[in-house]
Amino acid sequence: MPRLANLYFKTAICFLILGIIMGLQMSISHDHAAGGAHAHNNLLGWVTMAIFGGYYALNPAKAETRLAQLQYWVYTAGVTVMIPSLYLLLGGNAAMEPLVAISSIVTFAGVLLFAGVIFTRPKPIAEPAAVPG
Repeated sequence: MPRLANLYFKTAICFLILGIIMGLQMSISHDHAAGGAHAHNNLLGWVTMAIFGGYYALNPAKAETRLAQLQYWVYTAGVTVMIPSLYLLLGGNAAMEPLVAISSIVTFAGVLLFAGVIFTRPKPIAEPAAVPG
């Protein structure tokens, strides 16, 4: 499996663990104000990253490109900042709104980079030279 696919799966499972912790915290406290952050975490962190990992596992040539590497770092940075800042915003900290907005744009840029990965043709794998017979 390509390193990038494995990295996406590892990152996705971390977001799943975080999502379960958030869900448990909301359930135990009976305070569901952070439900939006919980949903974003599970969809953008767990599900989407796992799908990205699956795509790269099935397309190893694309996983090796610089664009794919950049896409991982941009998308992951955006989601990593968005989730806690959204959690705090929904908890009443209005000062987090600009950070939520900026990290949302960074996350969207990561999605656009993934679209670029999908729509670019992979470089053909060089065929071995024919052996004169």
